[in-house]
Amino acid sequence: MSYIEFNDVKKTYKMGEVKIDALSGVNFGIEKGEFAVIAGPSGAGKSTILNLLGGMDTSTQGEIIVDGSRVDKYNEKQLTTYRRYDIGFVFQFYNLVQNLTVRENVELATQICKNPLDIDEVIEAVGLSHRINNFPAQLSGGEQQRVAIARALAKNPKILLCDEPTGALDYQTGKAVLKLLQDTCIKNGVTVVVITHNLALTPMGNKVIRVKNGTVSDVEINENPVPVERIEW
Repeated sequence: MSYIEFNDVKKTYKMGEVKIDALSGVNFGIEKGEFAVIAGPSGAGKSTILNLLGGMDTSTQGEIIVDGSRVDKYNEKQLTTYRRYDIGFVFQFYNLVQNLTVRENVELATQICKNPLDIDEVIEAVGLSHRINNFPAQLSGGEQQRVAIARALAKNPKILLCDEPTGALDYQTGKAVLKLLQDTCIKNGVTVVVITHNLALTPMGNKVIRVKNGTVSDVEINENPVPVERIEW
């Protein structure tokens, strides 16, 4: 059994009388410590997969298994605990608290988890020690995304979920952020799941899960993932 498993997962949204099938029977597995890339065009179902895996939404049908537990069977309280202790989120638009400093934003996340990492060490690891007392509005987009990554990492999560983490960044900054995520996976053994519409990024993953029209069209295993510095797009 894989560390993360989706078995025939379906998700249907109802809008009045209309039913929209966001996922129509998704199957894949991700091993512990893998860097997985979920790729596909806009509207394919990537974000729905991430929301289900992160416990932010519930499936209509199928099994979602993480570390031997059926996440799809969790009640609201269990989902809150799961999100709090096991999952780190990195969003496309950072979602930082604007009136808190870099350190305070990262510290906020550590206050709700069991075994947080050292705040200053995590901020140093993302290269922002010199910005520790700055507010988000004083930072560039790349710096804000690194704060968001530090905040997620400081929780010491089992799984790091990244929703288009370079979508709002320029080319070079995007590369630096992806390198940080790739290095984190390799050094800390964190399971990292990145969703992207940029197919050029797929060589950096241990596993590439291609999503199309609400189903997994292809799963590719990269025996030798490419360092992000060598990827051009």
